[in-house]
Amino acid sequence: MPNQQAFDSSRGPTDIGHEYFRALYRVVTAVNSSLHLHTVLNLVTEKVAEAMSVKACSLRLLNRATDTLTISAMYGLSQQYMQKGPVKLEKSQLDQEVLQGQAVYIQNAATDQRFQYPEQAHAEGIVSVFCVPLNCKGQMLGVLRVYSSTERSFDDFDEEFLRTLASVSALAIENARLYGALKQDLDNTILALWGEQSVTIIEEAPQGFTSAPG
Repeated sequence: MPNQQAFDSSRGPTDIGHEYFRALYRVVTAVNSSLHLHTVLNLVTEKVAEAMSVKACSLRLLNRATDTLTISAMYGLSQQYMQKGPVKLEKSQLDQEVLQGQAVYIQNAATDQRFQYPEQAHAEGIVSVFCVPLNCKGQMLGVLRVYSSTERSFDDFDEEFLRTLASVSALAIENARLYGALKQDLDNTILALWGEQSVTIIEEAPQGFTSAPG
């Protein structure tokens, strides 16, 4: 269900700081306790949208083979908007700038030429957009965007929070990649030593299974 939370301009720096800290704590806890990347990234978009009091948040990963940004998680956007079409890097100046490491602000998505789908943004009720890159060890993995339903600005504190959550997201993606590679190496080793049946038995074993003491 789209997030209808409105921006509360009466919130002071202390209130905003508390919201940002709670959101960061929830996300870091999830990263440390879950190997389900989809769950973690969806939590990121939800908590960012709630903490920043914006209409929506999305996280897109760069597919280098096709030069497109593929949606990996989102909160607050309609399915109709999500099906508007592919986000092509060559057609999105906004994302080109973000993937150079910049934080990019768009005051009005419906009138800014850097935004690829201005008409669809207007129909969705998107006005201002703020984006930061997902950066892992100098490699740009994708973009984290927030969308507001009214024209609003974002300050340095907002940028620092959003960049922090983007870094945590990039860490979760890297952890999932390393876990996948480690599991593949383990499966290959077991296969070489004991055969295919051993790999099947391990994959079917319940979580937390340990062998009985000898």
